[in-house]
Amino acid sequence: MTLIGVEEHFLTDDIHRAWKAIGLESADPSLAFHSGPFEARLLDLADERLALMDETGLDVQVLSLTTPMLHDLGTGSLDLARRTNDAVAAVLARHPDRFHALATLPVAMPDEAALELERCMKAPGFKGTMLCGRVGGHNLDHSTLWPILQCAAALGAPILLHPRTPEPAVRSAYYSGFAPAVDVAFATVGLGWHYDAGIQFLRLVLAGVFDRLPGLQVILGHWGELVLFYAERLSVMDRVSGLAHPVAHYLRNNLYVTASGMFLPHYLERAAAVVGTDRLLFSTDFPYQYRPGRDAGRFLEDCGLDDRARAGFAHGNWLRLTGSTSPSAVDESSRPIEGAV
Repeated sequence: MTLIGVEEHFLTDDIHRAWKAIGLESADPSLAFHSGPFEARLLDLADERLALMDETGLDVQVLSLTTPMLHDLGTGSLDLARRTNDAVAAVLARHPDRFHALATLPVAMPDEAALELERCMKAPGFKGTMLCGRVGGHNLDHSTLWPILQCAAALGAPILLHPRTPEPAVRSAYYSGFAPAVDVAFATVGLGWHYDAGIQFLRLVLAGVFDRLPGLQVILGHWGELVLFYAERLSVMDRVSGLAHPVAHYLRNNLYVTASGMFLPHYLERAAAVVGTDRLLFSTDFPYQYRPGRDAGRFLEDCGLDDRARAGFAHGNWLRLTGSTSPSAVDESSRPIEGAV
């Protein structure tokens, strides 16, 4: 059974240098995670990555730039976004049966970001985009970011909403007071990342974004970034939200959920109960959750879904969401992205 991972990350030397040039590591300690073996695997878009995909049982990776993407690079990020997408398009052309991709956007320039998303979605293999929560001081529901959301909805481009590190004031208030390494882990991979992403999705709901854009589809990793486990409590807001539908409606009509390498059948069962089996997606969160031993393939085999639901989880739901016709990324006529420089 073809297995597609929809949250599989990469990095480029150009972006790494751009982060360092603005001293981003002092504001976002998660940048330290992109070092050592992780950095080598993030930078590799060729033989080693393919070998590790084969080893874990993954047929296709959906490539996305790792967090915090270009969110902190300001108006100078347009050229960097275009160069990154052009480089990824070349990878898709070389390996059309192994990769899809999510567009990298210059989110500090929402109008230009919308145009870049449109450019990418015309190219074979690009299937949507990824956002990492706040842009500057703005949450994703802020009116300045509307062009990106509107464009994604119009193009049928799903948005993977990825965690990012909470702002320093939030970290200080809620995730500090321990050893420095504990503070960082608590604010990021341990918990803070996931609250941040889940809250960004709920802000989109409560701001009425899905009432205005009912076709917009968002993907949350890590089995819904805690949101699904509080669906019953979230429903209390139906009394005061003023939305067109109950919160449960948006969970079942605007949200897809993926595993992110958290291969836990009881989490899958909860996700399926809230959003439905037709909204479950597979992912390994490469390279951060990579483990040897055919980990991905074994989880698919033992996940507890029936054959139809398992095929949807493995690849069918992603293909339907993105309008793809086969598990292969693109056909042999792959071409560079239009307007590539």
